[in-house]
This record gives sequence, C-alpha cells and structure tokens, in this order.
Amino acid sequence: MDAASRAGDSAAGAGYAGKVAWITGGAGGIGAAVARRLAAAGARVLVSDIDAERGNELAGEIDGAFVRCDVRDPADSTAAVAAATDRFGGLDIAFLNAGVTGDCGLGRDFDPEAYRRAMAINLDGVVYGVAAALPALRARGGGDIVATASMAGLTATPFDPIYGANKAAVVGLVRALGPNHLPEGIRINALCPSFADTDIITDIKEHLEQTGFPILEVSDVVTAFMQILASDGAGEAWYVVPGRPSEPFKFRGVPGPR
Repeated sequence: MDAASRAGDSAAGAGYAGKVAWITGGAGGIGAAVARRLAAAGARVLVSDIDAERGNELAGEIDGAFVRCDVRDPADSTAAVAAATDRFGGLDIAFLNAGVTGDCGLGRDFDPEAYRRAMAINLDGVVYGVAAALPALRARGGGDIVATASMAGLTATPFDPIYGANKAAVVGLVRALGPNHLPEGIRINALCPSFADTDIITDIKEHLEQTGFPILEVSDVVTAFMQILASDGAGEAWYVVPGRPSEPFKFRGVPGPR
C-alpha cells in the first residue's frame, strides 16, 4: 500500500486511535484543518495558539484541549507538551506550524524588527518545539515531528526575503535532525506548501488572483501532512503545489572536488 492510500485509510479513522497530537498555530488555517483531520481519525489533539478564543472554540469542537502558547518563549512549548501528556497520557505527533510573514520585500525597506519577530516565530518556534517534544516522544518509544516550512524555503523569495530565510532555515534544520533521531523511532520532516488559502496570504491574495497564480486548497495541504505521517522517511521536505502529487523534494548533492 502506498503512502497516499495509507494516509487515506488513517483519515477515515484507522491508525490514529489512541494517538496524541500537539499543534502550534492550531487555532486557524492549516493547523486547525490538521487538528480536525486527526481528531476525525481518532487522535486526541492539544491545540496551541496565541488566539485563545478561536483555540478554545476549536478544542471544544474536536473534543480536544487548548493551551495558549507563544512559540517565541521556550517555556510555553514545554508547558504545552506537559499539558498534552497530563491530559491525554503522552505525545505521538508534534505539528510545529505557527508562522507569520516577514513583512519585508519588493518595494519595502528591510526592517530588522520585522526580521527578529519573524525569525523568532518561524524558526525559534520550531527549535523550541522540537526541544519540548523530543523527551515526550522518546517516552512513547517514538513518534513524528512535522514542521511547517514553505516552498519559500526551497526557492528564492524576493517578495519576502525574511520569510524565505527562516523557512529555508527550517528545511535545513529538519534535514539535519532527521537522520539523528530516526534510530530512536522519531521521524522529523518538513511540510512545504506554496500559497494556501489561509489568513497568512490576506495581503497578497488579490494580487495572486489577478495574476492567475494558483492558490492551494487547505485540504490539499492536510492530505500532504497525512502522507508524511504515513511515510517512512525522515529529514525530508515535502512540497505541496497545485496540480501535482506531493512528495519529498529531491535535493542535489553539493559539488565534489574536481
């Protein structure tokens, strides 16, 4: 059975009963959609976000739990993992999804303050999330960490250089961590969608539509996430683009000596 078929079976309710998932940036967009899919498949889900109102609403909808978490603070991620283990008995899946744009690109000045905020959320948040999740996953004998990167981490992004920089860093981090933790049964991978129909593209959505740039359905990103869980790889960056199946991006090796 291929990964897509296994992902479909899991989404239908097989394979995730008794599993516990923690999702950052889980109150809306991709995070909320993944929370709903995992809950429908039988998982218990702890939603984390800075938006307590929407987070609590979603937790009630999926019979999960909510903990406010600012991923810039490592103590918040540690507390969220502790809440998941206290409430549901452990942790099997960490979806490190919180993210913002860099708010710096074509026609705008480079802003060091915007840089620091975006790096703190998009990169530091993943680092702190990994550090918090690893002990809990080891206690379960293994599990999955999936970090939301972006196609911006796989190609140049002049429209938002700061966003491209931190997403490229997430991809590099995942590629390096993956082989290190696979012997423990812990699989670390990256999800790399192009522009998906979420709040993060609000400011540029009209421009994308006017130029005919295809916008991903959030459901396609969720399907790719489930494929990652159903796969066997580690240290992979799964691209998600309109009109073609998702799979790990194939990186070229560095040039060797002549």
